[in-house]
Amino acid sequence: MAFRNSLILAFSLGITAAFLDCVSVRAAEPIRCTVIIDENSGDTLHREGTCDQGFYPQSTFKLPLAMMGYDAGILTDAQNPRWKYQAKFGGPERVRKDVDPVIWEQDSIVWYSQELARKLGNRTFADYIQRFGYGNRDISGGPGNTDGLTESWLMSSLKISADQQVEFLRRFLTGRLPISDKAVDMTLAIVPHFEAGDGWDIQGKTGSGWLRDKAGKTDRDRPLGWFVGWAMKDDRRVVFARLLIDTRRYGETPISRVVRDGLIKDLPKLAEGF
Repeated sequence: MAFRNSLILAFSLGITAAFLDCVSVRAAEPIRCTVIIDENSGDTLHREGTCDQGFYPQSTFKLPLAMMGYDAGILTDAQNPRWKYQAKFGGPERVRKDVDPVIWEQDSIVWYSQELARKLGNRTFADYIQRFGYGNRDISGGPGNTDGLTESWLMSSLKISADQQVEFLRRFLTGRLPISDKAVDMTLAIVPHFEAGDGWDIQGKTGSGWLRDKAGKTDRDRPLGWFVGWAMKDDRRVVFARLLIDTRRYGETPISRVVRDGLIKDLPKLAEGF
């Protein structure tokens, strides 16, 4: 009888666990945030969604990497250095080309980021992260066997919230980061421009990836997309971050492009604070 009861209990617990797992899967909802602040005052013009939770920065990290590279003298201007693609870098056909800083930001070339990080070295890279106060400052790597120096920002240990993204970029734009004036000017020069309605000029960087499951593996059903940057109209500048973590797979159009195009469409109205 005791054995029979144990079997019944185990079976019941198994059914309950499976049911809870199904509920958890069904309960998963998209995570969204859009935050826009005024550069001069820091006042919030629009904030909606989950903006205080940290997620992988992905290719939005090319912005602080550019700041580091120019400040350290590894990057010199918009066209230099131009590094040659090497077979060991791997990647899709679109990245198999020689790349300079403009192409790096425009085409979001991961191997260029990683070469830059290697040239910075562990100590200098870690020092910049700490002095920048960037996100959770965790560049240890680890999840998915990622390397801290070259992959910490790619679905790994480094995380940043949308609130932290705009705060960091505002400090950059207002000269409150510990970097040279040249590093500020050259970073501004290579970030892609996008034309928005009502006379707004947007500069920003996308980022895309996926969340990881409990086992640390890539969850293709939870794609992550960012678009962060700043926008100018006349003599006014605002800073923005938009994040979407969806619950469906995307096809040929990456989620980051959907996020970017949506923000470009929405910003003229949202920047007015209503």
